[in-house]
Amino acid sequence: MARVVVDVMLKPEILDPQGQAVQRALPRLGFDGISDVRQGKRFELEVEGPVDEAALARIHDLAESFLANTVIEDFTVRVDEVAEAAK
Repeated sequence: MARVVVDVMLKPEILDPQGQAVQRALPRLGFDGISDVRQGKRFELEVEGPVDEAALARIHDLAESFLANTVIEDFTVRVDEVAEAAK
């Protein structure tokens, strides 16, 4: 089995209140020098069989239709190299 990761982030032009709240809290917690925070989602999919171009295309379709709201979010699909190297 292979692991494929789908990272979903708000598009840059979309306000991110959760990220802004984290950014405002960081200096109070002693973490200086962070100029911006964006919050997102990460999905890890365990895939049976080979992760070839066809499998990645299917996962891309899954992400586009189910995991991300493409009106306000961007997403990336990638094979988790760390999981692959551990095999």
